[in-house]
Amino acid sequence: MSGQRELVSPYIRSKLEESRQKYGSGSEVVRVLERQYLRDPREDEIFEDERERHYEADVHLTYMGKQLRGVEKLYRRVIVIQPTTACAAHCRFCLRRLYPTIHLSEDELLATAKYCGDESVNGEVNEVLISGGDPFIIPDKLELLIDLIVEHAPNIKNIRIGSRVPVQAPEKIDDTLLHALRERENIWLELATHVNHASELFPEVREAYRKLRDTGMTLYNQAVLLRGVNDNISALINLHDELRYIGIETHYLFHAIPMKGTHHHRVSLEKGLRLIRELTSCGAISGRCKPMFTVMTDIGKITLYDGVILEKNKKHILLQSYYSYKDRKKWNPHWQKPDSVIIDDEGYMRVWYLNGSD
Repeated sequence: MSGQRELVSPYIRSKLEESRQKYGSGSEVVRVLERQYLRDPREDEIFEDERERHYEADVHLTYMGKQLRGVEKLYRRVIVIQPTTACAAHCRFCLRRLYPTIHLSEDELLATAKYCGDESVNGEVNEVLISGGDPFIIPDKLELLIDLIVEHAPNIKNIRIGSRVPVQAPEKIDDTLLHALRERENIWLELATHVNHASELFPEVREAYRKLRDTGMTLYNQAVLLRGVNDNISALINLHDELRYIGIETHYLFHAIPMKGTHHHRVSLEKGLRLIRELTSCGAISGRCKPMFTVMTDIGKITLYDGVILEKNKKHILLQSYYSYKDRKKWNPHWQKPDSVIIDDEGYMRVWYLNGSD
């Protein structure tokens, strides 16, 4: 049996049962929840070139002679910190579905915060993404990490926090968590959340997002294009309309990544491009809520603008990035070039990406 165990939060289970009774087992809302959270036998089918990590190469960072766990650095300005890899529920298409479970200690959080502020290694860094797992399920450690960054890394101007707790366990948006997210001087907090379909926005979820907005945080959404969930223009229009009018900005619409056992969630890039062209040019949604259609490759995010797709074969697509190999090694000397990468004549990286299917 491949992949992660099934973990469905009590809240999601209650909404599944409520929706089955109210709308029927074949209803849209039931399908949307089941496909995202319930284990599918097709997860046992593993295909060539599917990934165990969303970035195929491990990223090892050291500081003061010690390896920093749960830390990634692929970009010039940003450090990613994963204080936990646990979640309130397991999304079956998750990019970290095969990662080992880790929980950083308070000493590790302190070392990571000091690393973020050490000019000798991070002179250009001014932003942190606290991801996971889901940091909202450990509010005390989240508060500690934010305070340590404020104390030891004055160069950090922005902290983004990635969480799906508002849609998976909205009851956890309580006073303890909201206190952890309080405003602080000289730093801006943002929430990168994840809603894939408008039917996930139950009243409890909307109230959770209202509480988070009231902290002063900026809220923005990163959706994933999923077969049978939101891979049609009506679902995408409704999703982005609803997000717009509850105060959540739109950021990315991701192509589902080729993690092992997730092929049944992945549509083709060609279908995704057709949908994004229609969504952004149909006049049915506000211009303020048009997402960028983006893929997570072995070298990082690539948005599919004109000229990015260079070549296709039966299974793969060659994508042009403007990630400089020289810069990547400068920002993280421990980073190793994956086999899927070609360096072009100007020193930029091109990467082969496994396509989905229609």
